[in-house]
Amino acid sequence: MPTTVPAHRSGAGGAHLPEVTASESALRRFLHGLPGVDPVGLEARAASLGTRSIKTTAKAYAIDLAISMIDLTTLEGADTPGKVRALAAKAVHPDPTDRTTPTTAAVCVYPDMVATAKAALQGADVKVASVATAFPAGRAALDVKLADVREAIAAGADEIDMVIDRGAFLSGRYMKVFEEITAVKATCVREDGTAARLKVIFETGELSTYDNIRRASWLGMLAGADFIKTSTGKVSVNATPANTLLMLEAVRDFRAQTGVQIGVKPAGGIRTSKDAIKFLVLVNETAGTDWLDSHWFRFGASSLLGDLLMQRQKLATGRYSGPDYVTVD
Repeated sequence: MPTTVPAHRSGAGGAHLPEVTASESALRRFLHGLPGVDPVGLEARAASLGTRSIKTTAKAYAIDLAISMIDLTTLEGADTPGKVRALAAKAVHPDPTDRTTPTTAAVCVYPDMVATAKAALQGADVKVASVATAFPAGRAALDVKLADVREAIAAGADEIDMVIDRGAFLSGRYMKVFEEITAVKATCVREDGTAARLKVIFETGELSTYDNIRRASWLGMLAGADFIKTSTGKVSVNATPANTLLMLEAVRDFRAQTGVQIGVKPAGGIRTSKDAIKFLVLVNETAGTDWLDSHWFRFGASSLLGDLLMQRQKLATGRYSGPDYVTVD
């Protein structure tokens, strides 16, 4: 793996590394100089890790950990303040009958619903995240995208989930993507100097190849992402064990070279406790235990919560209550 990363993202021992984002050509050389991905090996590794058996106390721990990592999300045209308040209540008390259930990590909404979510979550240890930058397609001028971010920040968003310009990326205009991410990152800084954390969404299902996913991961991290995220959940191919494994390898290698830790968020298509536990095994075996925390790993999978709650209740009581045990958003 190359060890050339820009100084502004370098940590201990990395400040001497040469700049690779000074020009389009330098950035291209770096990204295309990354090792090629062996698709067969990657998918075999992901499948192998998915066969690990997690039982009893380890399973109970994994279920609670997964609940605490969920970004509970509503991103529909029919969203109402009432729906957002109900989602916020569910985030704070996912199972009202069992107050030992962990809170979710965040509630994720459109910018115009941030203030409603923020008010509903006042005093709770649950973040408010907001999608921005013309989510989910990202087809808008930069000033429109930044206005989207400013609206969410002004309303109190703790986190911003932005989408990259996939058209620019796929046509090789890497500097355009880099500059948009850095512009959004700068817009996440509030007047008091604090900043919302930035999740950069690649829409991996549209990037076509694993090599592109690896390049997008490094591009996002170089530009200042606090998290790299697989997908919007709005296309046919979203998070998979293989693409998430690839991104976990990227954040692991990035920290090894720069000292900077970046989070990972698979989103879309993760629906069962069994699925979630497989992803947690990927985290543990690839990036390591430092990422087994909601500050560094998230699930963008609202429907997952229901199955986690049912499995949690079964472990506690020995009975499986069925789907009517939990609410459906």
